Amino acid sequence: MRDRASVVIVGGGIMGLSVAWHLAKDHGITDTVVVEKGYLCGGASGRNGGGVRAQFGSEENIRLMQESIRMCRDFAAEMKINVWFRQGGYLFLVRNEPARRNLEQSVRVQNECGLATRLLEPKEAKRIVPELDIEGVLLASYNPDDAVVFPWPFVWGYAECAQKLGVEIETFTEVTGFETRGARIEGVVTNKGRIRTNRVVNACGAWSPELAALLDVELPNRPHRHEICSTEPLKPWLKPLVADLSNGLYFSQSMRGEIVGGISNEDVPEGLDMGSSHRFLALYARALTRTVPLLGRVKVLRQWAGCYDLTPDANPIVGEVDAIEHFYQASGFMGHGFMMAPVMGKLLAQHIAEGTKLPLFDRWNLRRFAEGKLLSESMIIG
Repeated sequence: MRDRASVVIVGGGIMGLSVAWHLAKDHGITDTVVVEKGYLCGGASGRNGGGVRAQFGSEENIRLMQESIRMCRDFAAEMKINVWFRQGGYLFLVRNEPARRNLEQSVRVQNECGLATRLLEPKEAKRIVPELDIEGVLLASYNPDDAVVFPWPFVWGYAECAQKLGVEIETFTEVTGFETRGARIEGVVTNKGRIRTNRVVNACGAWSPELAALLDVELPNRPHRHEICSTEPLKPWLKPLVADLSNGLYFSQSMRGEIVGGISNEDVPEGLDMGSSHRFLALYARALTRTVPLLGRVKVLRQWAGCYDLTPDANPIVGEVDAIEHFYQASGFMGHGFMMAPVMGKLLAQHIAEGTKLPLFDRWNLRRFAEGKLLSESMIIG
C-alpha cells in the first residue's frame, strides 16, 4: 500500500471507484488509493436491484440521470465488460390522489427536461404489461429509456480500469483515524498503515457517518435495511421495471429470467443491519401477487439485503464540508447511489482536481441542514 497519495477514497463501492476512475482518466491523478474495509461488491453496490432511471421529481435529479443513463449505456464498450444493460423502461403506478398529483407534476418536469415519459391511464399501462391487475390503479407513467443492469460488473469494470491507470485498491483495509493539523487533514490511519494525504473522499454510503465522526463531522444520514429477493427463472415476458409509488414495490425480470424486486419496509432493525426477514417476504409477496396475480405460483430462490443511506430531505450530501479542508462527501443517495454513481463520480472528480464550483454541490452541501434549507424529491421507491 502506498504511504502517500494525492487522494484517498474511503469506500470501494461504485461511487468511490467511479471517482477514482475519473480522477485518473480525466485528470491524470493516478496516485489515488481506494480503501475498502470489506470486499468489492460487499456493500450496497453489490446488493441492489440494478435499476437506472431518469424518472425523478426534481430537475436536478432528472438531468443528472439523463447523463448517467448515457454513461451506463456506453460502459460495456468503454470498460470491455458486459453489464447486461437493458432499456426496457420504468412503469410507475399510483393508487391515491396525492400520489396522482405528484406523478403528474413530476412528468411535467421530466417532459420539460426532454424525457419521453408519458402519463398512462390504467388500461394503457396494461397494454405495456398485460399481466398487470390494474384494480385500484389511478394513473401510471412510462419512460422507455430507463434501464436495468447487472450491478457487479459495474464495480469490477471501474476497479479493473482504475487499477490499470495506477490507482491502488486496498480491500479488507479499515480506516481507524486521521492525522490533522487544525482544519487540515495530513494523513489517513488504517489497520494496515498510514497514508499521507490532504484530500479524502467519504464514499462509505450508509457507513459515512461513522467515518465522518472520526473528524468530528456530524452527518444526518441514517442506515436503513432494504431487502430484495429473486425467483426461479421464467420465460421472458416482462419488459419494464414496474414500481408502485403507494407502497414502494418494484420488480423487474433479469436477462436470465428471474423476477428481482423489493418493497418498502419500515419495520427493520435500526443501524447497520444486512439480515433477512420473513416479514419482508410476506409484504413483498402480498404486494407482488396483488399487482401480477400469476406470480403467486413462482418460487423464491434467493433473498438478501443491503443498507440504504437515508437523509432527512431525501437528497444526497455531496462536496466539501465547512469544518475540514478537502474532506469531500458522496453519501446520502437514498438507495439511488448506484444509478447516480457514473455521473457523480465524474463531477466530483472534476471538483477535486480543478476546484470547480458546481451549483449542484452548493445545493447538496451539508450546511443546508443547519441552515434549514431542506430539499425534496417525490419519486422515491423501495
